[in-house]
Amino acid sequence: MFYRDERLALFIDGSNLYAAAKSLGFDIDYKLLRQEFMRRGKLLRAFYYTALLENDEYSPIRPLVDWLHYNGFTMVTKPAKEYTDSQGRRKVKGNMDIELTVDAMELAPHVDHVVLFSGDGDFRPLVAALQRKGVRVSVVSTIRSQPPMISDELRRQADNFIELEELRDVVGRPPREPREQDSPEMAPADA
Repeated sequence: MFYRDERLALFIDGSNLYAAAKSLGFDIDYKLLRQEFMRRGKLLRAFYYTALLENDEYSPIRPLVDWLHYNGFTMVTKPAKEYTDSQGRRKVKGNMDIELTVDAMELAPHVDHVVLFSGDGDFRPLVAALQRKGVRVSVVSTIRSQPPMISDELRRQADNFIELEELRDVVGRPPREPREQDSPEMAPADA
């Protein structure tokens, strides 16, 4: 439940939201997402968190990051770390949980309602801390994928769970065919 006079802040775990939408078969239109939450309350900030591969000549997420930055989102990025796992496979790690948590706690005195776009159970203590400060917390993810993309603990802790599938008609668009150099997560939003 949202109230028109509530001061809202969005905290988007980019890779987690991307994975949840992909599991449901659609892409997020970030312009529509921002408009939807501006309609629901007084949107103060919309944060988007993602790690970037800096050593590649072309980063497939760069167009999305640039578009979001120019269209009302506060971008929080850091270089992703590359490593080789025990089977010799190249892996990329870029966890943004600490950055998101610090920003949410700093903004807590200035908002009434935080909307967290993530199903990561590591955020349960953040949700509890925000609630102790009097901030209502809604979590956006999905239980309609196999397996569900939201941890049970996070869903139980939140004041409100918003099923991403139910936002499809409001903030979704058909998946775009990625170009060869694009990673599917990195498909830019339509302007």
